[in-house]
Amino acid sequence: MQVTETLNEGLKRAYKLMVTAQELDEKVNEKLLEAQPDIEMKGFRKGKVPMALLRKQFGQRLLGEAMQETIDSAMNKHFEESGDRPAFQPEVKMTNEDWKEGDDLDVEMSYERLPDIPEVDLSSVSLERMVVKADESAVDEALKNLADAAKDYQAREEGAAAEDGDQIVFDFVGKVDGEAFDGGSAEDYPLVLGSGQFIPGFEEQLVGVKAGEEKDVTVTFPEEYQAPHLAGKEAVFTCTIKEVKAPAAAEIDDELAKKFGSEDLEALKGQIRERLEAEYAGAARAVLKRDLLDKLDALVSFELPAGLVDAEANQIAHQLYHEEHPEDHGHDHGAMEPNDEHKKLAERRVRLGLLLAELGQKAEVKVTDAEMTQAIMNQARQYPGQERQFFEFVQQNAQMQQQLRAPIFEDKVIDYICELAKVEDKDVSKDELEKAVEALENDE
Repeated sequence: MQVTETLNEGLKRAYKLMVTAQELDEKVNEKLLEAQPDIEMKGFRKGKVPMALLRKQFGQRLLGEAMQETIDSAMNKHFEESGDRPAFQPEVKMTNEDWKEGDDLDVEMSYERLPDIPEVDLSSVSLERMVVKADESAVDEALKNLADAAKDYQAREEGAAAEDGDQIVFDFVGKVDGEAFDGGSAEDYPLVLGSGQFIPGFEEQLVGVKAGEEKDVTVTFPEEYQAPHLAGKEAVFTCTIKEVKAPAAAEIDDELAKKFGSEDLEALKGQIRERLEAEYAGAARAVLKRDLLDKLDALVSFELPAGLVDAEANQIAHQLYHEEHPEDHGHDHGAMEPNDEHKKLAERRVRLGLLLAELGQKAEVKVTDAEMTQAIMNQARQYPGQERQFFEFVQQNAQMQQQLRAPIFEDKVIDYICELAKVEDKDVSKDELEKAVEALENDE
């Protein structure tokens, strides 16, 4: 086989591969000899079919396999010898379209290679890690929220009018054009006024009702309502009020703690403090990670594969379109044209992605089977009742596996870098951390 370089420009490479007819013929004969012992044909014993007959019967099919295997072998050999790593699957095409058996085969292979990543002195990177301790006010606020979540409702005095935040127990029958509809009625339904359980305008009309009263509530279903036959329709709900109850917050004591699985109030406070500080640490890590990526981005510069940048820019434009048009769930909106801002962000992502991949590879960072299993389990929880199907889907989908593996790998590389960098802890307040997180979100 002859290999001739036809393009060497930046990261772009192209080669002309010429496979001789003799090479192809030898490859077909090799495959026929390999298969001959197992072939049976009428009039011949197993393994004794003449080569000429085998070639006539199977030659054309094996010729196609021989062409593919020869080209694949040449490509693999080229990448081993050159050290090139293609950014995408190389584009391979025949250039002699009038090729026929007995002719030499001309093939063109083109690709963009991944760039050489420069060495980075990670010990020169200085970072500041924000540390927040959970103070008593934060613990007390969390306790108050728990007590509010555990609140009970007690009947108001006879004749008392329902207030916003009260719970009413009532029967209702809904009608559209005078006809009751499925799902539009219930008995002894407990509803907290202001909770937003019902469609807009419903709960507000029940503020002020009293036990024993009957009241008609008139509302209009939203145009995008989930039940198409009700969307945009006006409905009248006849409501019979049975009870009016006022909220009563639970006492913050050992009994409350036991409701949430703790031995006593002090134990519950300790658990709350641990949970809050874990949340603060997670937020601080996000701030630290952004700072690290910013500094790495400023430290390195190398040529980027245009194909990777274009693909990432298109993905960014597509994602932002759907964020701006949440009502459009389809993908038939045509191509999104990336702008300069999208391309600049894409360049940063590709540059940092290649750098982190290189650092992780050199440090032999691996994602373990246990870490992958945990990631799949976490994702599967989003599909209650279908966890097993989700596991099977991931097992059969290499792309999905990569989507789950990539963020784990990235986080482990970040941890590796932080071990080598200069990281200084800085005690800050909760407000300071929140401002840093807010700035981070606004910058995305």
